[in-house]
Amino acid sequence: MNSFKRSAGFTLIELMIVVAIIGILAAIAVPAYTEYVTRAKRADGKAALLAVQLAEEKWRANHTTYTTALDNTGLNLGTASPDGYYTIAITAASATDYTATAAPTFTDAKCGTLKINQAGTKTIINGSDTAANCWGK
Repeated sequence: MNSFKRSAGFTLIELMIVVAIIGILAAIAVPAYTEYVTRAKRADGKAALLAVQLAEEKWRANHTTYTTALDNTGLNLGTASPDGYYTIAITAASATDYTATAAPTFTDAKCGTLKINQAGTKTIINGSDTAANCWGK
């Protein structure tokens, strides 16, 4: 009697198929996750610029001009965003206008540096995408 015992386990082909499926799923998931993390970091920069905008309007209500001072002699804000992903600066200020920027401390080729002015105009510098996509609605 010729009886073959079938061994328990997986064949090499079955393992290769599973590895291929995992590779395909990873190829799809990793870029989506990376973009999600970048958008979350970008929210940090936007929040910092909106805080600068609010502080500038409060400053101008009490003074006759806008200020470029982010330290305790001016707006009492730091030069870093709350989570530290952006460096905040007020590049220009006068009696009637100001421009604030948030430069990323990480690589963001899509949006680059975020910029806002006293009129609430939101733009980007050195980015490949549009300001509407970078700033959101």
